[in-house]
Order: sequence, then C-alpha cells, then structure tokens
Amino acid sequence: MSDHEDDAHGGLLQVTQAHRPALQHLVIDLPPLRPTLWRALRLAAETMIVPTALLAVFLHVVGLSAGLAAAVAWCYLVVGVRWVAGRRMPGTLLLCAAMLTGRAAVAALTTSAFVYLVQPVLGSCLMAVLFLGSALVGRPVTLRLVHDFVALPASVLGRHRVQRMFRDVAMLWGVSRLVDAALGFTFLHSGIDAGLLARGLLSPTLTLLTVAVCAAWGWRCLRRDGVSLRLPAASTAA
Repeated sequence: MSDHEDDAHGGLLQVTQAHRPALQHLVIDLPPLRPTLWRALRLAAETMIVPTALLAVFLHVVGLSAGLAAAVAWCYLVVGVRWVAGRRMPGTLLLCAAMLTGRAAVAALTTSAFVYLVQPVLGSCLMAVLFLGSALVGRPVTLRLVHDFVALPASVLGRHRVQRMFRDVAMLWGVSRLVDAALGFTFLHSGIDAGLLARGLLSPTLTLLTVAVCAAWGWRCLRRDGVSLRLPAASTAA
C-alpha cells in the first residue's frame, strides 16, 4: 500500500489515498473545526445579526434613514478594520456588504423598511430555485461549490453515489431557502418588528442548522462510499 498527499487551500487539507485490490479508499484530513465554526458564527454576526439589530434600534429611536446608515456603516467598519489590520478578507463578507448597501439604497429611495426586509426574502426564493432547479436537471450547484471547501479527486466526484449525495444536499438547501422565505414573509406580514426578528435571528439560525444537516448527511454518504473524513487530533486543533 502506497500513500500520497494532495495539498489544497494553504495546506489545510491533505488527501491520503490507499490502493486496495477491490476498493479505492480515501482518507481526507479535515482542517480544525473550531476555527471554521467560529468564522461562520462571526460572519453571521457581522453581516446579519448586528446590522439588523442596529436597524431595529435606530428605526425606533431616530428613524429609518439613520437605521439604514448605521447598518451599512457597521458592515464597512468591519471591512475597514480587517483591511487596516491586514487580516484575511473573506469574499463572502465583501459580497454581503455590497448586497446590504444595495438593499439599503433601495429602501432609502422608497423610504420603506418593508422594502429593505422583503429583498432578502425574495433572494431566498431565487436561491431555492437555483438549488432545486440544478438538482432536478442533474447538475447540482453544490457539486461546484464543494471545491471551495474540500479538494476531492475527480475519481471520487465521478462516483454515482457521491453525485447523488450532492444532488440531495442541493435539495436540502433548496428546501431550507423555501422555509427561510416562508418564515420571512410570515413574520413580515405580522409587522416590521417581527420581520426584523426573522431576519436577524431566525434566518441565520436556519442557515447554520442547514449547514450542520448537510455536513452530517454528506459525511454519512461519503463513508458509505469508501471515503473517510478524519478530524485533526486535539493537539493539532489547538
């Protein structure tokens, strides 16, 4: 048995391949989970929870314009602090800042907090169409997105069970986005404050829950197809 390693994403991932007579077995060494989870939670706070909380407070105390300005200023403050400190700038953070700026501009022009909150609901509907549509036509978008997280060999991605797993994950994400849109519409129908609650708390919670469910499902399916995911030792993660 001979082993070789594939280094991807700055050395965070290593793929060890063992050749066996009847089964090609892969062991994928994952990066430490604690920093990854912390980055995900921090990103959710920076781009969703804190801006929505600022808008909620300023909306009742000062007004809509001040609330929108505070939300946008917060996002660009986060970007500026990262840039000045020379820290890594996630593309997701820049995208969220740009999207929030666009939403705030439209809401300011229409002077409507409802318009600000309904835009991400419509975005969730579009995302649901993207995920569900790609799964139904047999070209799940998740199969392309996986390259941003795990470097799987083409021989693994070509397996029927693996492709079916990515299709199932795309379906899960599509359903999750539909639920997110339904929650957003329902709460927003009850009032602006309820809509802010859904956007600032329920939506990020649902997103993190979906990530956990999809990760667990993918882990299970890969194991059944001879691909093992190995977490780092406690000493390595520290």
